Amino acid sequence: MIRLFLLVLALGSLGACTGLGTLRQASKPNDLYLLTPKSTFSSSLPRVQKQIVVQEPTATAAVNTDQIAIQPTPLQVQYLPRARWVDRAPLIVQALLVESYENSGKVAAVGRSTVGLRADYVIVPDLREFQGFVVSDVEGTKTIRVEVRMNIKIIDEFEDKIIASSSFREVVASASDSTPDLVKAFDDALGRTMRDAVEWSVRRINTHAANNQRSY
Repeated sequence: MIRLFLLVLALGSLGACTGLGTLRQASKPNDLYLLTPKSTFSSSLPRVQKQIVVQEPTATAAVNTDQIAIQPTPLQVQYLPRARWVDRAPLIVQALLVESYENSGKVAAVGRSTVGLRADYVIVPDLREFQGFVVSDVEGTKTIRVEVRMNIKIIDEFEDKIIASSSFREVVASASDSTPDLVKAFDDALGRTMRDAVEWSVRRINTHAANNQRSY
């Protein structure tokens, strides 16, 4: 009877230790990472006297998260341990696109779709790729390349129709597999993608507005 009691006590203690260890592991804080808006654009970019609204990008479930996605194989998605974006990736991209349009100095007004801004044009992004890919060269050396691919549609709110659509893609090799280097590669790839998307959309809106003079 005493042996049985001691066995139960030992198992209970082991279970408690295991649970405590799991709790401590789960309570370890995540490192949170920011990305930056684009602030440099072509000097030839025209100015448009129109109001633009940027919708939240659509994305797959693998990307629509605050976790940092890495694909070790084409058919597998994993996430960096104890590292997170400060928000879900689509919300980050939406906010940074708004800031990038503002930083261009070429748009009369720009905001997110949730602020109630009356739009002349709506930017509808689709975040197709936002992850790192593990690649191997002929010698078997593995590197991680970050790919950002985004499709942009421009909607004329007055006519309620798509006036232009294009896709933008950048791939940046990470200097190493450390999380700070990976985040820098994400920042570089996203920054180049946003620069191209902003410049293209401003030019398309400028051309469309010039060819469709009317009161909005």
